[in-house]
Amino acid sequence: MNILVCIKQVPDTTEIKIDPVTNTLIRAGVPSIVNPFDAYALEIAARIKDVTPGTKITLLSMGPEQAKAALKECLAVGGDKAYLVSDRAFGGADTLATSYTLKTAIEKLEETEGKFDIIFCGKQAIDGDTAQVGPEIAEHLDYPQVTYAVEARVEGGEVLVKRETGDGFEVLAASMPCVVTVTKPYFDPRFPTIKSKLAAGRAQIPTLTADDLPVDRESIGLKGSPTKVKKSFTPPQKQGGIKISEDSSEASARKLFAMLSDANIIG
Repeated sequence: MNILVCIKQVPDTTEIKIDPVTNTLIRAGVPSIVNPFDAYALEIAARIKDVTPGTKITLLSMGPEQAKAALKECLAVGGDKAYLVSDRAFGGADTLATSYTLKTAIEKLEETEGKFDIIFCGKQAIDGDTAQVGPEIAEHLDYPQVTYAVEARVEGGEVLVKRETGDGFEVLAASMPCVVTVTKPYFDPRFPTIKSKLAAGRAQIPTLTADDLPVDRESIGLKGSPTKVKKSFTPPQKQGGIKISEDSSEASARKLFAMLSDANIIG
């Protein structure tokens, strides 16, 4: 079994701040983490590897050089090889340009790593929340796709995926090769061992640049991105409310009615 897991290094959203003048994210000093949904995707891939002898997991990320740190974290918890796609030419890419670049990288990797049976992605990155890149990779490759997976197993030459829906769960079977995007399952990602962390720290991660990939230069980076962000901002904080505490519930209701009337909210 040959599995690819797409990984993204993202800023820790609990630490994100926005510049009030430029309306852009302030990344300086903000810690970076492995996108949580990608970590769940890797865990599901690792669980398939646990029960399927000979399974190999390749990791792929697109980002700056520092994203190798995220790939090494993932090598320590199940990955066998990792590759980084990085070039200034890819900068400013929206989801369409990103998915095209990753699709091209996947096809390039398959020349040496062999055909991937399953491509796992997190359902979305927490710094964008678009949930578009995984499905777009599937469309570029013309592969079947299953989204919002919480479990996956290989059986009889197919991938059986338990996916979350608005009404509960359903199980779908997909032929391989396919793309599966993963939401939060009922289990957490495994922890690395000291041995696996040391091995991952020594791992060499090749970088694929625009010159290494047969990309159309008009389809990558800003040139290949039809989506434009005009403005980003932090919503104003809501003012605190007031608490009405009269001697009785009836008195409290009368006071509330009077306040709403004075504010012309009710007649």
